[in-house]
Amino acid sequence: MRIFRLIITVIFFPACLQAQVKIELTNSLPVPRHEEVIEIPWADVLQAWPRIDTSAFVVTETGAGRQVPLQLLKGNNGQVQTLLLQVSVPASAKKSLLLTPGKRTPVTPKTYCRYVPERKDDFAWENDKIAFRAYGTALEASPAENAYGLDVWVKRTPKLVIDQRYKLGDYHKDHGDGVDYYHVGYTLGAGQLMPFVNDSIWYSANYRRWKILANGPLRSVFQLEYDPWTVDGKSVSAVRTVTIDAGAQMHRVDVQFSAASVSSLPVVAGIIERDEPGVVLFDEQQHIMAYWEPADPAFGVTGVAVYLPSGTKKMMTRGQQLLALAEAPVAQPFTYYRGAAWNKAGEIVSATQWFQYLRAYREKTEHPMRIKLTRTK
Repeated sequence: MRIFRLIITVIFFPACLQAQVKIELTNSLPVPRHEEVIEIPWADVLQAWPRIDTSAFVVTETGAGRQVPLQLLKGNNGQVQTLLLQVSVPASAKKSLLLTPGKRTPVTPKTYCRYVPERKDDFAWENDKIAFRAYGTALEASPAENAYGLDVWVKRTPKLVIDQRYKLGDYHKDHGDGVDYYHVGYTLGAGQLMPFVNDSIWYSANYRRWKILANGPLRSVFQLEYDPWTVDGKSVSAVRTVTIDAGAQMHRVDVQFSAASVSSLPVVAGIIERDEPGVVLFDEQQHIMAYWEPADPAFGVTGVAVYLPSGTKKMMTRGQQLLALAEAPVAQPFTYYRGAAWNKAGEIVSATQWFQYLRAYREKTEHPMRIKLTRTK
């Protein structure tokens, strides 16, 4: 019996070591894709390599041998659902990767989210480019501080800064890596989305419950739940699922509204406009609304944007807000993207560059890289 077991081990184990899957990526666009997070369904990986050990494989660049940063996303059942990779592929080019057995090098976290009870129920999230926060229940008791919309924390470091800024407390001062100088007030701020009925925005209260679904290193996902509020005589509630990836100025939001007796709701995504002149982009053809704020003498310039892939009915200025009007289904997710950039980060330093980035982001979102897996051993 001992001899039989030894023979089985010797035959099976080398076969595992020799397993290899080729991952071929094709960028069909005439723009480069830099440090982009891509998704590979885990079912596709299993089809190519049924006996893969989730804790003992690596992905490397063919020829270079460098490990590719990766993350495994799990579903509600605790099972792996998706393999995330962060890769760069030149314009109109291909790149080959190899998935093989091996010991992975730890990936430096590039995304992060957390509930912040020590600051009146804030919920904050960030990646290596930019940071944001939404406001919670406790802040409603302080009308002078309360706000409806989304806040932006600009940064000029790839490091994660949320914890340190809350620890310092004085995040309205630039300590060298960025600052919170964005004013939200009783507006949609930097891209919040609300129902728009009878020519009015129907604001909810702040979020009531939160749930983290994934937390880095390449993607963080969480949900914010909003209690019912009245929209033109109807009771409406919402759950927002936010997905932020490494390397991007924009992040995805899936809003699911609940309401009786209606199949859809008119909604607006909004951006607060400043008193001084800024640069506005209403690109209804590509469904992008963007704003390059006027320069702040102390802190520089923030660019803000929303992109609604399902289309917009109209873009307009109303009061002190830029608004993109759309129609959102009830009981199904409505997907849109929002984000920001800061000129002092040194990557996007003008309105022209910001608008170019957004149009390229739209193209890449609409045309994801083609991915082909082949078992080679």
